[in-house]
Amino acid sequence: MWRLGEDFRRKLEKRLEFLYGRKRINRLLERMAILTERYEFLKKEINLNGLWDEKSCLLITYGDMIRQKGRTPLASLLSFLCDYLKECVEWVHILPFFPYSSDDGFSVIDYKKVNPDLGEWDDIKKISQDFRLMVDLVLNHVSRCSTWFQEYLSGIAPAMNYFIEVDPEADLSQVVRPRTSPLLTPVQTVYGKKYVWTTFSADQIDLNFANPDVLMEMLEILLFYIAQGARIIRLDAIAYLWKKIGTSCINLPETHEIVKLFRDIIDYLAPGVILLTETNLPHEQNISYFGEGDEAHLIYQFSLPPLLLYTLHNGSARYLREWAAGLEECCAGCSYLNFTASHDGIGVRPLEGLIKDEEFEDLIQIIRSLGGLVSCRSCADGKEVPYELNITYFDALKDARQPENEGLQIKRFICSQVIMLGLQGIPAIYFHSLMGSKNDYEGVQKSGYNRAINRARFQNEELRRLLADSSTTTAKVFAAYTGILKTRRNEPAFHPNARQRVLDLPDELFGFVREPLHGHKSNVYCLHNVSANQQRFCLSDIDKDLGRAKVRDILSGALLEREVVMEPYQCCWLKVLA
Repeated sequence: MWRLGEDFRRKLEKRLEFLYGRKRINRLLERMAILTERYEFLKKEINLNGLWDEKSCLLITYGDMIRQKGRTPLASLLSFLCDYLKECVEWVHILPFFPYSSDDGFSVIDYKKVNPDLGEWDDIKKISQDFRLMVDLVLNHVSRCSTWFQEYLSGIAPAMNYFIEVDPEADLSQVVRPRTSPLLTPVQTVYGKKYVWTTFSADQIDLNFANPDVLMEMLEILLFYIAQGARIIRLDAIAYLWKKIGTSCINLPETHEIVKLFRDIIDYLAPGVILLTETNLPHEQNISYFGEGDEAHLIYQFSLPPLLLYTLHNGSARYLREWAAGLEECCAGCSYLNFTASHDGIGVRPLEGLIKDEEFEDLIQIIRSLGGLVSCRSCADGKEVPYELNITYFDALKDARQPENEGLQIKRFICSQVIMLGLQGIPAIYFHSLMGSKNDYEGVQKSGYNRAINRARFQNEELRRLLADSSTTTAKVFAAYTGILKTRRNEPAFHPNARQRVLDLPDELFGFVREPLHGHKSNVYCLHNVSANQQRFCLSDIDKDLGRAKVRDILSGALLEREVVMEPYQCCWLKVLA
């Protein structure tokens, strides 16, 4: 115990006592001391200058997003990133690259191996040398093909106690469900038939964190990832981690305490490594994972993707403006991760309380009319309700009245991305958004699950050919997007923690001001026409200073006069010239 610093030991003692009781404290602290001593070298290896700045931008990708003959997918990915995105993104989130049995990687068989179909740890380390690497810690559940679960079935210690057995007659009606699949899955063990907890699928068996051995396993895996080059750790499905029959089994105090424990250990051994919680929930529940600045460094802005879709399909920024104006200021050392698309679908639970029920139903119908799919979850009363829209974000922004008008579709899509890129926080961009990808119906048919619609892979030669041909949709979207990213990274006003002030504008316009941190003077006024009609206004109506000075739109390079005309879905980032 004496090997832990006194302050650090007190923090751990408090967390562990809350989770496991006083009797186990000494033994658990001893195990913590052994674990932290093993990874003490991280303190010397990690040397980061600040958590983030205006250049911080995250790319979300699968390890085999780029496939090429004669090279591992991870090596092909790195080559593509260096050739095309080195000047645009600094962070890269490689989705689970471990051996897996389902869910495109989120059913992990072995946490410490790289899927041989993708490459090896050396490939991962090479990527981490050129980009700041984000790695998933899939800690809520494990594959039924994993060694742990196979040992559970065989009654082998310690894994025989790693999973949650439940009497199928138990009252589980209060449990919040993210899926329609059964919560309990029957399995045959050496001790007979048992029912194990499976929040997401019968192949993804929930781990029992009420057993401290499971916590110790995951802490060691966390530190192992950091030793392999991970600098951002994403806690997958963290909200469902702790189970207690008779409760909702979501966002429980014990879950928050475990996140705080992870943060304590990172701050002690690897300061500068960032913790991100993945909680696709209504806003108030989502931001609770900031704690008091002692939990996650980053949380996703889960309300943003569906709210932007609503805004652009209705031509009104009313709800978006109200939401943005009501966002809490992040405490020191914390920020939002802004995004519109990811490997998952577009979660709609975060719309709860933001738009009316009938408007929600209208949005669902619009997405269906554009070829999107809708996934549902089960409520306590047995009713199934939408929880996720499955569609590429590019196709989600077709105009339902003019679905063949691709030029209009590109404008609307780029408008959505400019809004996301300008908001306070760090932007996260899914690889398919950069390419303007369309729905992959073949992938859905082959895989049998809706999320495959947005998970296609690229052949290296074909993608490079598409990018080289300026007439393709891929090239048009990529050129526009990367041009905006290059502009953004040079503006201190887009530092994640720079202040944000939402402007009171007509509903057809959405605007806000980003105010640089101390030491910089140039505000950036972010204006967006979210409607299908021209909008005319005077710069003095936005801000008196704009009406008295020379103003440049740094997106187009144009000098603006006092009266401005914004075309449908046009965006401007305005700066007063010195």
